[in-house]
Order: sequence, then C-alpha cells, then structure tokens
Amino acid sequence: MPPKLYEVKVQGHLEKHRIQTMEQLSVHYNPNGQTVLLGPIADQAALYGLLNRLRDSGIPLVSVNTVEVDTVEGNR
Repeated sequence: MPPKLYEVKVQGHLEKHRIQTMEQLSVHYNPNGQTVLLGPIADQAALYGLLNRLRDSGIPLVSVNTVEVDTVEGNR
C-alpha cells in the first residue's frame, strides 16, 4: 500500500533547521502565520513520529488531514 498524503498545519513559521528533519514534506508558509507541511507519510508510526517531534519542539498543532492525490494535482 503506498504512503498516504498528509497535510499538517502548525502555528508559526518553522525555522529552517526544524524543516531539515522533514525531508519528504514540502513546506508552505501561510500569511496567517501558519506553516503547512504536505507530503507522503509511510504509515501511522511515521505520522506519530512527526507529531511527537513537533510536540517535543513546543510547536502548536493546528490540524492534520489526509489529502487526495487529485486535490493536490488540481492545485498546481
């Protein structure tokens, strides 16, 4: 089964050194002060690992959503 695409929104704009640990995720900064991480996450363990790293860094989580591939391709 291929990895699911996830959109993870966090409050604040992440610094470059934090983003380097999220190599497969694209990073977008919203004008509202949120950072959006988008990309494939292999499984639930990998998702929880990412969420734990964000929590341990004190980064407030806004939302986590699965994304349909058609939705991502339509937004390009």
